[in-house]
Amino acid sequence: MQEQDDSITKHEQLLQHIEKLKVGSKISVRKLARQMGVSEGTAYRAVKEAETMGIVITRERIGTVRIEKRPRGVSDQLTFADVADIVEGKVLGGSSGLDKTLVKYAIGAMKLDAMMRYVEAGSLLIVGNREDAHHLALEHGAAVLITGGFSTSPEVKALADARGLPIILSRHDTFTVASMINRALFDRMIKKKIMLVEDIIAGRPKPGVLKASSTADDFHETAEKTGYQRLAVVDEWNRIIGIVGRKEIQQLPPDQPIEKVLVRRPITATLQTSLASAAQTMMWESIDFLPIVDRNRKLIGTVTRREVLQAMRDAQHEPNTGNMETFDYLIWNGFAEERDEEGGVVFHGFITPQMATELGNISEGILISVMIQAAIRTARLFTSHDYVLDNMSTYFLRPVQIEDAIMIRPTVLEASRRTYKVEIEILYENAPVSKSMLTLQSIDHG
Repeated sequence: MQEQDDSITKHEQLLQHIEKLKVGSKISVRKLARQMGVSEGTAYRAVKEAETMGIVITRERIGTVRIEKRPRGVSDQLTFADVADIVEGKVLGGSSGLDKTLVKYAIGAMKLDAMMRYVEAGSLLIVGNREDAHHLALEHGAAVLITGGFSTSPEVKALADARGLPIILSRHDTFTVASMINRALFDRMIKKKIMLVEDIIAGRPKPGVLKASSTADDFHETAEKTGYQRLAVVDEWNRIIGIVGRKEIQQLPPDQPIEKVLVRRPITATLQTSLASAAQTMMWESIDFLPIVDRNRKLIGTVTRREVLQAMRDAQHEPNTGNMETFDYLIWNGFAEERDEEGGVVFHGFITPQMATELGNISEGILISVMIQAAIRTARLFTSHDYVLDNMSTYFLRPVQIEDAIMIRPTVLEASRRTYKVEIEILYENAPVSKSMLTLQSIDHG
């Protein structure tokens, strides 16, 4: 055990110490530094990383507290503590209820009796300096967000403490805080829809692994149990040192150690790697086996290209709960797919004010994004594969103005199982605006 402790850094020892703390324990940087025999700066960095990992949280008037990490996908809703952070708010009372989940929010811009029809338990009332509304909302089981920098009475604060319902003060106006909360909700939806390696690793049994001293017979036995054609090789501390497959084992005698045929320093991924990134890495590196490691390169699990692609396909077939408001979606939202006289695919759309630079010119980056999306959508019309951009050559020929109606004409130059070459031309009044030559790589081929 001592040998293992010596093999890791002070930073890692601090993180392990924090992970072992009881949920609800308060964490002091100064006390932590004294206990672990490190500088306060080192302790502070460990606490901040633990906060990023989701195992501690820092709250106003409470301090830094060890919390239970919320499993990914359990809820994409905000807590009142999240809301306080988002609106840069100050908690005036009811801090014991900061962990409660926000069900919905309502803006109090009407008479009191009408306002209360929209307020229910678990909701958040966004309102200005109306103490009667503050009091009534708390009575109805709702938290309160006071905008405009106004405060409230000691009686309301006492009621918030008694009910365990936060009352939050923000210096921003009502429209701004509503926009900030709405943006945060959309961001959570986007994060939830983007599948990570963690989503397919979670709940799996520990993968079959080998040591450098394992023999060819050990490989065949473990491969038969797991069904994998390639296996991870770890050291005595479970840190990945290489991988080995049937191809490397073929020439070895049954009792020969596998150490000399290892593929060392393998490409790895983490739990927070997106499935799309994992698939793209496997495609670029021509590998079909990816070890998943933690921050110390200790093996957590393994995935194959087939598993990654199958999970991505399954995600596409899940019910759609709304569009993700990413920049790509917002840029492409105004374009429609049509057919020309010859039956070819074309896309029509308008240049919106959001596409302009501060000088009033149309952003070249926006036009490049439009051309990439047009190329990928064209490729998907002919195959069911997912594609990523491999290379692109672009020429800007003439300017276009805000609200100009443009047409995007794609021409497929070459298509194969692995690549798709497309020429994209943007036209305004039948005159070329820009042209691009793109090569797309399929991440589905195997």
